[in-house]
Amino acid sequence: MPAIVSKIGERIAILRRQKGYSQTELAKAVGISREAIGKYERAEATASVDTAKRIADALDVTLDYLVDESAAPSFDKKTVERMQQLQQLADKDQEHVFAIIDAYVRDARARVAYG
Repeated sequence: MPAIVSKIGERIAILRRQKGYSQTELAKAVGISREAIGKYERAEATASVDTAKRIADALDVTLDYLVDESAAPSFDKKTVERMQQLQQLADKDQEHVFAIIDAYVRDARARVAYG
């Protein structure tokens, strides 16, 4: 269990730095103390599920990504929200959106390959 806690703490620290937040700024956004953020990052304490969710929200990632070391970093909160919105579209509309995405990805790969 300590290895998992350590991974969560490491991930919080990395994401916080990527966002350019100090421990104090993240703590303020989450509504907890700076000391608590430090303890989570050093694996000296474990955040409750509610606090972990608020930390994930403040860092613009999903709770899954924050706590699951195998979660894909590319699935940030905005990506997940968009995927959920896509799932609500009719099948035909989903096909159109995916065709546009596929075309864009294909073109971007071609630019890289021939650029």
